[in-house]
Amino acid sequence: MDTIISAQELAADLHQGAAPVILDVRYERGGPSGREAYEAGHIAGAVYVDLEADLAGPPGPAGRHPLPDTGVFEDAMRRAGVRRDSRVVVHDGGQGWAAARAWWILRWAGHGEVRVLDGGLPAWTAAGGELTTRGAAPEPGDFEAVPDSLPVLSADDAAALARTGVLLDARAAERYRGEVEPLDPVGGHIPGAVSAPTAGNVTADGTFRPTRELARRFAALGVTEGGGRVGVYCGSGVSAAQQVLALAVAGIDAALYVGSWSEWSADPARPVATGPLPG
Repeated sequence: MDTIISAQELAADLHQGAAPVILDVRYERGGPSGREAYEAGHIAGAVYVDLEADLAGPPGPAGRHPLPDTGVFEDAMRRAGVRRDSRVVVHDGGQGWAAARAWWILRWAGHGEVRVLDGGLPAWTAAGGELTTRGAAPEPGDFEAVPDSLPVLSADDAAALARTGVLLDARAAERYRGEVEPLDPVGGHIPGAVSAPTAGNVTADGTFRPTRELARRFAALGVTEGGGRVGVYCGSGVSAAQQVLALAVAGIDAALYVGSWSEWSADPARPVATGPLPG
């Protein structure tokens, strides 16, 4: 199954009148709403989707970005014009995290025809793609969610997988080591998890590395196609979705621990490892 689409491929689809539903998921942690950037200029026909409101539930014991209420997510997708048979392309401002979260949530909800715009909006404009300030008004869709169409890890599942398979920590290496922790109660990582920052999945221009390079990267981390169960977590289940996407590009299936470190570290009874080794 295709997981990413280039700016050139998307432009060709739009030129040929085969437009997919385009979801603009620009998001900046701690920054202003992505809607402001959307209204300042977006791909023609794209609909803005709010990560905090539409792709996650309220923060709490389950983490900063838990799974959204199914009804809330269905309504957001229907408003965006997503139908059961729609081809969907999602993009963000280039980091790939928010777009990957939208890709993962759609696939978790049973929608298979979804791809991420490789390199996000910067790749689109670099390829000569135009932007508009004209708002989109799609016909309402008939999207219906089928939850749990992708595997999801609980805290206990993640702990077990770190012992029996490969659990990748997608955060920056210094957070994994426990040297800094800007958001959560304690620094460090789940014992047994392997450090795998998402920055290693992309090139300098923000596009994904070629499939073979990704496969080599993950093999060096102990992950190979058909080599056993793989899971990923991050701070709150957003950047880890980009890692799940990168693994999919490399032909490897992985489960997401949605609660991630924000859920794990909220319980002082859970063990914490520090330093550069899995522990």
